[in-house]
Amino acid sequence: MVAADRSAVAGIISRVGNFNQAEIDCALELVGVYLNDPHQKDYHLLVAEKPDGAVGAYACWGPTPLTTGTYDLYWIATDPCLQGQGLGQALVGEIERRVRAAGGRLILVETSSKDSYAATIDFYRRLGYREEARIRDFYDVGDDRLVFAKRLAGQGAGE
Repeated sequence: MVAADRSAVAGIISRVGNFNQAEIDCALELVGVYLNDPHQKDYHLLVAEKPDGAVGAYACWGPTPLTTGTYDLYWIATDPCLQGQGLGQALVGEIERRVRAAGGRLILVETSSKDSYAATIDFYRRLGYREEARIRDFYDVGDDRLVFAKRLAGQGAGE
């Protein structure tokens, strides 16, 4: 991701429809950290481009503090008009490749249990992520925090 991609990423985050304003602000704050501090090592961002070079999806991930080889996938969003075309899958595949190359062994993803996240949950499951934890009423009453995990082959995958 480069600075010129920021407005496209902001538009995608806003159009996805699942994120409230606080979540949008948080996602864009991490974009700012990534773009404005080239020496930081907490957040990595990637974009997926359409054939015309326009940004169609983005993802943010980083090493989980105080762990060895564990990474968090913090944000991933695909422009709603492009969902189902493989951009998100391509981003996750590239993230997994980079995490493996960095010695990573485990990727965690947290998401909501709300009905509006059903496609997101299915997306992670299709990519081999398994639900490892559920914290009931975490985000709000009736909105559980789901934690999905994928153990990377060749890095203590145990599978």
